[in-house]
Amino acid sequence: MKIVIFGLTISSSWGNGHATLWRGLCKNLIALGHQVAFFERDVPYYADARDFSELPGGRLELYRSWEDVSSTARIDIIEADAAIVTSYCPDARHASRLILDCSAALRVFYDLDTPITLAKLRAGETVPYIGPDGLADFDLVLSFTGGESVFQEFRRLLGAGRIEALYGHVDPDVHRPAPPQPHYRADLSYLGTYSQDRQQALESLFVASAHARRDLRFLIGGAQYPQDFPWSPNIYFVRHLPPSEHAAFFASSRLTLNVTRQAMAQMGWCPSGRLFEAAACGAPLVSDPWDGIGDFFEPGAEMLLARDRQDVLAALERDDGELRRMARRARERTLEQHSSGKRARELVRLLESASSRGAQSALQEV
Repeated sequence: MKIVIFGLTISSSWGNGHATLWRGLCKNLIALGHQVAFFERDVPYYADARDFSELPGGRLELYRSWEDVSSTARIDIIEADAAIVTSYCPDARHASRLILDCSAALRVFYDLDTPITLAKLRAGETVPYIGPDGLADFDLVLSFTGGESVFQEFRRLLGAGRIEALYGHVDPDVHRPAPPQPHYRADLSYLGTYSQDRQQALESLFVASAHARRDLRFLIGGAQYPQDFPWSPNIYFVRHLPPSEHAAFFASSRLTLNVTRQAMAQMGWCPSGRLFEAAACGAPLVSDPWDGIGDFFEPGAEMLLARDRQDVLAALERDDGELRRMARRARERTLEQHSSGKRARELVRLLESASSRGAQSALQEV
């Protein structure tokens, strides 16, 4: 199968969660014998922090403007079995029009930012990566967030037909247990790009815990944190970490915190890639709760939940042996159910099923 993807980025993990997901997914699609071409607009802020310059076994097409690449894109789409446009792709509307005009390929839209998309639509705002006709003409819509209520909203607001969940995942070749490093040492760590809609939860769970336990060391890793972030003397900061440093970061703290964006947490069934990355590295996890989290990890056995500072402080009081056992169970489940290889096989199955259904519909029309 030839799969053509128009996405935000695969070449730079700076300030986004898309790149590492696509790297793992494309790597495993190629390993399964599929052809993959990924189209990415070459923008300065990703070019300056590029940590992935080629797609082994596939093709990374970096381009400056849509006009420069539209002819190449058209040829690839005509030759493709499936063409995928993603949320936050800068040229999503151009790519969508081209895909819908070249009807031979299976037409797929993959929303990796479902709660943000739906929140904008409910507020009457324009979604720059979805055209005025919505998603009615796509053969398959994939959502990073699951749940029947989400699917109903896609149908109601965007006219989507067939909708399936394709959740986050992790490449265990990249995210795996590693020796701890002194410069990442912490009692509690948090890895994530700054986001205003995570700030309230981050302050109540992480910052408040740091203020309460001045004797402990807290560490944040990520990009785009403002100068007025409420730092304290025992909160340390590491600016943007490339994926190659994630394992050492997670290995160097007793416990790592997962904080979900507010819109995602309200919607539920929204595991971030970072959650699986930490688990694959063998890090003991504490997370804010959301509906459906038990479908991915068992609270109390594979991870801990924290609704407020007291829950985080209680988690920090757990003994090391208990935390290690919990982390081991979470890693085992991640490797079995949430690896990039598993998601790649799920994606192929969804594409084949949608293609088969489309062929049957065409025969019935004849």
